[in-house]
Amino acid sequence: MTVQSDPFGDMQSLDNQICFALYVANRAVTARYRPLLVDLGLTYPQYLVMLVLWEQARSGRLTRVSDLGARLRLDSGTLTPMLKRLADRGLVIRQRNLDDERVVTVALTKAGHDLREQAGQIPGRLLRGIGVEPGRLVALRDELRRVLGALEQQVGASD
Repeated sequence: MTVQSDPFGDMQSLDNQICFALYVANRAVTARYRPLLVDLGLTYPQYLVMLVLWEQARSGRLTRVSDLGARLRLDSGTLTPMLKRLADRGLVIRQRNLDDERVVTVALTKAGHDLREQAGQIPGRLLRGIGVEPGRLVALRDELRRVLGALEQQVGASD
């Protein structure tokens, strides 16, 4: 009779924790982005906000702050001050809906649109610096999306 070994190894070991590997990878990616974003004057979370706004602008849709928060998985307590800083820099404008003041939309200014061109080279620079074959990175991204979907289903089922 063969004994199946645990594919994760010693589950009390920090290095065998999936959550720790994700945490450390997240911190490393964020740290790698930091110097690339200096010229744009953006933090990594602000860059993510701008990515969504550039995406929405291409489709011609207005972006509600609540939709932006849902897309980025950020609560309003985190997102609102970030949008205020972007507005103070002249990159976005926030507007309350005249029919329903609870609804706030955010749109890019000309300066916000113009920043997109400068930001276009950042993903390539980051990926070249990692030194991992692009196909493997795409496979990793896709697997992480599957894991995230499974985790979100579990959280939704337990609510």
